[in-house]
Amino acid sequence: MWAALRDARADGFVAALGDGLSTKLGERGTSLSGGQRQRISLARALVRRPRLLILDDATSAVDPEVEARIPASLRAGSTDTTLVVVAYRKATIGLADEVIHLEDGAVADRGTHAELLGRSRAYARLVNAYEQAAHEENA
Repeated sequence: MWAALRDARADGFVAALGDGLSTKLGERGTSLSGGQRQRISLARALVRRPRLLILDDATSAVDPEVEARIPASLRAGSTDTTLVVVAYRKATIGLADEVIHLEDGAVADRGTHAELLGRSRAYARLVNAYEQAAHEENA
């Protein structure tokens, strides 16, 4: 359980809770922040050691520093799990072995993040638009 919490970057705040793993959090974890709830959900999935894990913007509520560490932990932590990640942040996309760029529900291109940035204006515009929107939201 602690390994899953570490991979989800939740071990620190769980250890700091009054009763650690035995702490009662209330219905739906209302005493936790959105980012903490996301990390607990991720740890719950990881503890089962799935062969396939699909994450749809699973780190949207965590700060960018923590968000960048989670995919790196997941890559290092399990060679038995195939990760499919729906992501919008460059930090997450850049960690992927393969990126599949979708347009209008169809595959427009595939390759590494760097390859797609180099050959697809539509992909570059999309990635930069998400980064710009996130930057404006945080300003």
